[in-house]
Amino acid sequence: MTTASYSQEIERGLRVAEANIYHEDKIWSRFSNDKVDIGEVLANVIRTLNKALPLTKPMKALSIGSGAEPQFRILETAFRGGLHLLDMDDTSLDILRERIHRQATDHASVVRADIKEVFPDPRKTRAFVEAELAGGRVELITLHHSLYYCVEADWLPILSNLYKTALASTGALHAVLMANHGDDQTTTTWLYNHFVGKFFGARNEQDLCEFAATLKKRPVFRNAQVLVKTNRVRFRAPDFEKLMAVVWMILLYPDVHPYSEKQRREITEFVHRNFWQNEQPMIQLQDHMVIYRGIRCKGLI
Repeated sequence: MTTASYSQEIERGLRVAEANIYHEDKIWSRFSNDKVDIGEVLANVIRTLNKALPLTKPMKALSIGSGAEPQFRILETAFRGGLHLLDMDDTSLDILRERIHRQATDHASVVRADIKEVFPDPRKTRAFVEAELAGGRVELITLHHSLYYCVEADWLPILSNLYKTALASTGALHAVLMANHGDDQTTTTWLYNHFVGKFFGARNEQDLCEFAATLKKRPVFRNAQVLVKTNRVRFRAPDFEKLMAVVWMILLYPDVHPYSEKQRREITEFVHRNFWQNEQPMIQLQDHMVIYRGIRCKGLI
């Protein structure tokens, strides 16, 4: 590779840092098996719900932060009693509105709301259920890669309020999050911890598996079944610009971490050297947590 082409690729990698998170996630969805992994676990959760509930009962679901992701196809067909899609990204919501109208999926609706503002507060959660869910509870709540944007101190009130106020007496909550552990330099966890630690003196403390253990000890979840598992997801981009778009999404730039121009350049050069030039796929260790309410199953997630 010539110096000129290398410089051009670095500049493109820097420019794509300003991309919309919807477009970044589209790249991740297309060139990784993340959504396949989520879909497989989600299908098992729905299978468990179907077994526990009468087949004639129309189920309802609340998807928090899934936006226009591929899970919509699964959720739309399984939850004909009502599918409520919550997001705060206008691009994702506009795409969902157009799809719902074009495909006449009238049982689906969109809600613009911020998980950080609504669900940590029990009063706001009750108001949300009354206004947006028409006072009705749902058989499934999904939090697919949406807890990243909440401080971990809010996880317990968010999950507790959703469980007590929004989840049906026979239902499930499915959360997915990048694992926070791992020393393998090819993983998204290592990449995040390395640069956030270097530039901001912090690391990813969001441990979904450890949080699941905490939930089991809380009175509100006394009768719940809390299950966890960790899967391995692989991402390989067809060009450097797409690779960097996903890297900026993983590093939560600019919504959470405001890396300087010099820091962004260092990150871009590191990724080019260690992933792109070596044709090294990026690996994500992915934690799943399922909370079953009113259901006892043999570890099926």
